[in-house]
Amino acid sequence: MKTKNVWNNYTPAQLKQLETFCEGYRDFLDNGKTERECVDEIVSRIEAEGYVELSRAIKAGKKLKAGDKVYSVNMQKAVIMFCIGKEDIENGMNILGAHIDSPRMDVKQNPMYQEGDFVYLDTHYYGGIKKYQWVTLPLALHGVVVKKDGSTIIMNIGEEEGDPVFFVSDLLIHLAAEQMDKKAAKVVEGEALDIIVGNKPIKLTAAQKKAEASKKDEDEEKKDPFTREVLRILKEQYDMEEEDFLSAELEVVPAGKAREAGFDRSMILSYGQDDRSCAYASMEAQLAVKNPVRTSCCILVDKEEIGSVGATGMESKFFENSVAELLELCGGYNDLKLRRALRNSRMLSSDVSAGFDPTYASAFEKKNAAFLGHGMVFNKFTGARGKSGSNDANAEYMALIRKIMDDAKVGYQTAELGKVDHGGGGTIAYILSLYGMDVIDCGVAVLNMHAPWEATSKADMFETFRGYQAFLKA
Repeated sequence: MKTKNVWNNYTPAQLKQLETFCEGYRDFLDNGKTERECVDEIVSRIEAEGYVELSRAIKAGKKLKAGDKVYSVNMQKAVIMFCIGKEDIENGMNILGAHIDSPRMDVKQNPMYQEGDFVYLDTHYYGGIKKYQWVTLPLALHGVVVKKDGSTIIMNIGEEEGDPVFFVSDLLIHLAAEQMDKKAAKVVEGEALDIIVGNKPIKLTAAQKKAEASKKDEDEEKKDPFTREVLRILKEQYDMEEEDFLSAELEVVPAGKAREAGFDRSMILSYGQDDRSCAYASMEAQLAVKNPVRTSCCILVDKEEIGSVGATGMESKFFENSVAELLELCGGYNDLKLRRALRNSRMLSSDVSAGFDPTYASAFEKKNAAFLGHGMVFNKFTGARGKSGSNDANAEYMALIRKIMDDAKVGYQTAELGKVDHGGGGTIAYILSLYGMDVIDCGVAVLNMHAPWEATSKADMFETFRGYQAFLKA
């Protein structure tokens, strides 16, 4: 069976809708380069569409009815949206679930040091990356610094035209004979991914020099002049002390905006499309569904790239607790109702798939590969080698999905994540399947997955949005 390119299926009106949708998507990518930024963008968007925070509804003693829309945020890094359906929630929900974290480098808690007149920030990479791809790129610094008094400093440096950027250096090719003989995993080591943030010494006035010369060594920790200049700038511009790194969450990401790619502008090149492509399509599908028969739900979580662990990952009880609160506001909670609601639900685990790359065709099994421009991708299973760590959707659910998509005339394809013994990957699908609900992975095909710059097809983005809509309405 061959899949078809979907571009020729569109009417002029649909092409206009596609471009408008993808323009909004690029804005979302530009404004949401961290989980916190994504949540801020999402909350702003959904509140404008009438969503009310669940905690406010609980405090007001509000009773929810069909058509009501509520959301809940977890530690500013995950969010869940519900649109109450006409059927009892106990009969199950239609759920979309994506993640909003992406591979990057995180600044360590004690990061600043000086070497050879350069000032560095030490980092620890997050998620699966090819480390050599992150050198010699313009990098931006995003995140928050929380001071001891509880005040928060928002950091976003490197995205505006007049901002400085940062970078990781690499060995010049003229001296790299030994480096070039290393395996790709060792060409750049994790501990070498430290960003350069300064190269100018502090300039002291004569009075300052005299005052410092009169101090005893024990009065002040002696800093080199290059580090002192960076610390001066941090204090002057951000009211930040070196000790504030201890309570900071600073992420190093590629600097720059999402761009249209190709002479035909058919693609999008951007950082963070795994998995913000599916997160954006899921959010927009959730907002597009009005008065559903079954309660529609959109889950956007953190920490998928490191195993969905922690308080903001899918393995936390955030989702389950939110459904319990929802049941209470819809007529009364008990544990049996909660178990039934979760068991009777259906889910699309909204995550990206590997797009077929002709340059590296040997890594794919072409009959079961996803092609850019051929619509949304369904992965019946993911995992590695012998399906290890995979959710494997059953045939009955796959048949139901086929009918929903065909009835809505959505362009779609099925795929596996490369050749059987070439590796693999996982999603949040298996976690939700533990409740006994039907779950399948589906989303957008991506080239360069986990690289600083990833590529997607505008048509696949639009078809994924349409497919998610059709599923929520089913």
